[in-house]
Amino acid sequence: MGIYFNPGNSGFQEVVRSEYVDKTGLIALVNETIGTKNKLTCISRPRRFGKSFAAQMLCAYYDCSCDSHVLFDDKVISKMKGYSEHLNQYHVLNLDITHFLSAAQRKGISVKEVPDLIVAALWDELREIYPDCGREKDFTASLVHCVEKTGKKFVFIIDEWDALIREAKDDVDAQKRYLNLLREWFKSNNVTPKVVAAAYMTGILPVKKDGSQSAISDFTEYPILAPDEFAEFTGFTEEEVRKLCKKHGMSFEEAKKWYDGYEFSEVGAIYNPYSVMQAMRKKKFGSYWQRTSAAESLMTYINMDFEGLQETIASLIAGEDMEVKPERFENDFKTFHSKDDVLTLLIHLGYLTWQEEDRTVRIPNEEVRIEFEKILEGTGVNAKWNELIERSQKLLRDTIAGNGENVVKAIEAVRVTQYAPTFYNDEQALRYVIKFAYIAAVDEYLKIEELPSGKGIADVVYLPKRKSGLPALIVELKWNKSSEGAIGQIRSKEYPEILKDYGGEIVLVGINYNEKTKVHSCVIERV
Repeated sequence: MGIYFNPGNSGFQEVVRSEYVDKTGLIALVNETIGTKNKLTCISRPRRFGKSFAAQMLCAYYDCSCDSHVLFDDKVISKMKGYSEHLNQYHVLNLDITHFLSAAQRKGISVKEVPDLIVAALWDELREIYPDCGREKDFTASLVHCVEKTGKKFVFIIDEWDALIREAKDDVDAQKRYLNLLREWFKSNNVTPKVVAAAYMTGILPVKKDGSQSAISDFTEYPILAPDEFAEFTGFTEEEVRKLCKKHGMSFEEAKKWYDGYEFSEVGAIYNPYSVMQAMRKKKFGSYWQRTSAAESLMTYINMDFEGLQETIASLIAGEDMEVKPERFENDFKTFHSKDDVLTLLIHLGYLTWQEEDRTVRIPNEEVRIEFEKILEGTGVNAKWNELIERSQKLLRDTIAGNGENVVKAIEAVRVTQYAPTFYNDEQALRYVIKFAYIAAVDEYLKIEELPSGKGIADVVYLPKRKSGLPALIVELKWNKSSEGAIGQIRSKEYPEILKDYGGEIVLVGINYNEKTKVHSCVIERV
């Protein structure tokens, strides 16, 4: 056994000795590709979504230098086609690209030299394990010789494949040298058919585009936007989370609110596995994922000066779903042509979830929302963000102070901007504008839409998140009626009744839009 060649199964042994959710069904999908034209697989998903655990699992299963029956005989894969045929039958070449980047930094060498560093390390180890197979003039020839001598092909398992692309985002030459190394292994008629039984490559981003095509075009890609048959292995399924919550005596509803990350038509909701397991172990729901995320700061991308980006982010924070066109994204951290490219990157990083059917994104859960709401503190944001936040904060102050005239001015200022609904023709459009206008309230308040209360349903209720002395807000919206009628409905339907245990002041806000006069009106009362 080596570090990179046939590393054994010790890594997966540690995984299964811990609390393990059986994801071995993924192996069957890789088995189906072995020896076919579809044998190259690239999986991309956010950090802490189980990529490294999957790599350790695959190493343990395929590695011919060990016997892994005891690890898999009681797992899902043991009941699936091809289990015994492929178990421990291949050489494994296992690479974690972040390891080589760290080694380069420690040795003080350029990121350009990382491909050479990889080849040197692999060649040295191959010569040590198979002395007769390391005498060729180049490394790939040594791989071919190894296969011919042993009769076993290689399964390549590459974790964090895109780490170098991210690290060298401004160095085109370094990227090209790295991609050329991957092409040498996986896009060579002289090497790939002879050496590669299968390849499983994971990262945050799909394979970088070279023009309009993938730079390593023979890989079948399963990005987070379209994981297809790999969807259930992207994270924890809802059923898996239910079982964990039951086992640990934790609330499934809270787990869903905090960690429900993506929604796929094939399997439904997919949860962040790292955060779910942290919550189970600590018996406490909270934000765990972002503490481990070394991705570039969310603020870096939100501050980019693309038309409408800040307004779109504000709408997302306000709870809206926003349309995105992801096709032009070039799968790197450098090349952005529009706000759509920025938002697409945030999908890959796990900050937004993609809804394929209506081609929209939203903030997926409470854990991620906390990261976005830090923006409302105004630290490190650009001038445009400051303007948005300050305008909303003033609106909130005017509302609490009962200044209906200023509230109307603020709402109408939002109404005439480019990010208001194109068709301002119903109460739903008014609701959209109101939520955007009160974006700053998200930092101090819990926003609840259509809250059943008393004898009806309140349009929007804002509850203070902590003991801040702020009043609760009940906002009722009307279209072609009157703001006085909105206040009357709040009282007659007894909406404040739902807040009877709240114990603080309540501000009642009635807002109406008159379609004929094109004018908003607002009445504010305190309870």
